[in-house]
Amino acid sequence: MTTLNPSFSRRLSDLLGHIYPDHDAQHLAAQIIAAFWPEGTHRRKQGRRPGNRLWSEKDSVLITYGNSIEDKVHKPLDVLHDFLARHLQGVVNGVHILPFFPYTSDDGFAVTDYYTVNGQLGDWEDIGRIAERFHLMSDLVLNHVSSQGTWFNNYLQGRAPHDRFFFEALPSDDLSAVVRPRTTPLLRKVETKYGERHVWCTFSHDQVDLDFSNPEVLLEMLRIIRLHIDKGVRILRLDAVAFIWKEVGTTCIHLPQTHAIVQLLRLLADYTTETVVLLTETNVPRAENLSYFGNRNEAHAVYNFPLPPLILHAMQSGTAEYLHRWQSAMPPAQLGCAYLNFSASHDGIGMRPVEGLLPEGEIAKMIETVRAQGGLVSMRALPGGGEAPYEINCGYFEAMRATFAGEDQFHLARFICSQTIVMSLEGIPAFYIHSMLATPNDHEAVSRRGMNRAINRHHWYYPDLLARLADPGSDQARVLSEMSRRLRLRARQPGFHPNATQFTLHLDHRLFGVWRQSLDRSQSIFAIHNVSAEPVRINPMDVNLIDGETWVDALTGEVVGRAGGEIAFAPYQCRWITNYPQA
Repeated sequence: MTTLNPSFSRRLSDLLGHIYPDHDAQHLAAQIIAAFWPEGTHRRKQGRRPGNRLWSEKDSVLITYGNSIEDKVHKPLDVLHDFLARHLQGVVNGVHILPFFPYTSDDGFAVTDYYTVNGQLGDWEDIGRIAERFHLMSDLVLNHVSSQGTWFNNYLQGRAPHDRFFFEALPSDDLSAVVRPRTTPLLRKVETKYGERHVWCTFSHDQVDLDFSNPEVLLEMLRIIRLHIDKGVRILRLDAVAFIWKEVGTTCIHLPQTHAIVQLLRLLADYTTETVVLLTETNVPRAENLSYFGNRNEAHAVYNFPLPPLILHAMQSGTAEYLHRWQSAMPPAQLGCAYLNFSASHDGIGMRPVEGLLPEGEIAKMIETVRAQGGLVSMRALPGGGEAPYEINCGYFEAMRATFAGEDQFHLARFICSQTIVMSLEGIPAFYIHSMLATPNDHEAVSRRGMNRAINRHHWYYPDLLARLADPGSDQARVLSEMSRRLRLRARQPGFHPNATQFTLHLDHRLFGVWRQSLDRSQSIFAIHNVSAEPVRINPMDVNLIDGETWVDALTGEVVGRAGGEIAFAPYQCRWITNYPQA
C-alpha cells in the first residue's frame, strides 16, 4: 500500500476537524483510509488534478431501472444487457441503473441491504457484465435506509453499532424552518429498547434518515462505496445528498458539514486508481445546486435540474424566452466539472429549480396543459404551512403531445427537438429509457400502486417492445431510431465536448440557439432549435457564419448560408450548423 502524500493527509485531517470537531482527526483519518482502501487495494501517489479528460463528446448516459424491461423468463438484468447490446451499443456509453439493491418502497430508494443485488433483478455478476461494456453509474442512497432493514431493526433493539445510526428529534423541537420535498410528517414515533423515540424521515416513514454526526455512519458508507468500485461502478450518484446533515433549528439542507462530506468523498475519489466520478443529486434552485461544484473540490458533475421544466415550457409555449434567459446567465462549469443535462428521469419534472425563473402564471399553464394530457402533479410542504407544486408527473414524450394551444400534428417533431436541445448544451447528456422508447403514461400503474411517480415507471414486456421496435411506423421505433442517429452523430463532433466553449445566441424568440467551439478551436457548431409550430427564417449574419468556410447542417447534410441565403427552419426543426469536415 503506497504512502499518501502530506497534502492529502493535511486535507483529510482538516475536513475531519470541520465535520467532527469533537473527535480525534488523525485517528478518524486512519479509520477512513482503512475503510476506503482495505488491505489488497492500492491508491495513487498523487491526486488527480482538475481537468477535462474525465469525459468527452462521446459520452452520454442511459437512465433505467434494472427491470424497466422484462420477459418473465430471464433475469431482468440479463434482459437489460440484451437490450443494451442490441439497440444502444455505440449510441450511449454510460448506463445509470437505478437502485438495484433489496428494498421495501420507493422503487429501490428504501434500501434494506447495500451489499447485495436484489435477487429479483439478478446478481453482481449480471451487474459486472453491463459494467464491462458501459460506464456504470450506481446510486449511493446515503441519506436514509429502509425502516424494515437490518440496520433499523438493530436500532430498535439497541444493538451496536446501529443503535446510534439514526437521527432523532423531539416533537417539541423547532422544526419550522426544515426544507423537505414531501408533505408527510417529518418525525416518526417508534418504540426502542430504551423507550419511545422520534426518528427523522425526510422522505417517508419507511425511509429513516441516517445520523452522519456519528462518524461510524460515514465509515460504513465508505465501505459500501469501495464495494461498488470493486464491482465496476465508475460514477457514483449521491442521492438526496443535500439533506444528510441535520441541526435542529436550521433548514437542514446544504449545511456546511454536508459540503465538507462531499469534499471528503471527492478527495478520496481523486486518489483512487480507478477513475471515479461523483454526481450530486440536488433537486433545488440553481444557486444551491451549483454550490455542489464547490471550488473544484466537490462533485465532478451536477444535474442541470432547471432544464427539464424550462424545455417543457419552451415547447408548450412556443417561445424560448425563459430558457434563453436562464441559459444566458448560466456560468460555464469549472475546470474538472461538468453539467449532466437531461429532460426526464425516474422522478417527475421538478418545479423547485424554476423558482424565480418562470412566473407563477406560466407554471400554472404548464400544469394545466400536462393535466389535460393525463399528467399529474405532486406537492411539497412549505415551511410554516401550505403547499406548492414539487414536480409534474408525466412521461416526457406524453408531455410533448400538446402545447398551450392544444394538440397538433407535430408531437413527434416537438419531442425530438426537446431531446436535441439536451444533446447540444455544454455538459454530458443523459436520457431516461422511457424517453428513448416513447413510453406512454402508465395510468394503470398509478391506480395499482397509489403513487404519482408510477406514471413514468412503466415495465415493458420485452417481446412486445421488440415487436414495436421492429415496426418502423411505431412511436418506439421512430423515436429510438432518430435519437440514436443524432447521438451517434453527436459523438463525432468535438464541439460537443462537455467543456467546449458555449455562448447563447440572441435570435428570434421562437429559436433557442447556442454556439459551441471545440477545445482546440477547430470546430464551431451553431446548434439552433425551433421550439415553435411556425416556420422561421434567419439571416446567416444573425449567427456570424464566417465567410470563406463551408457551413453544413450536420443533421441533414445540407450546405447552409451560401451566398447569404436565409436559413429556414420548419416547425420544431433543429440544425447543427458546423464547419467541421467530419460532420
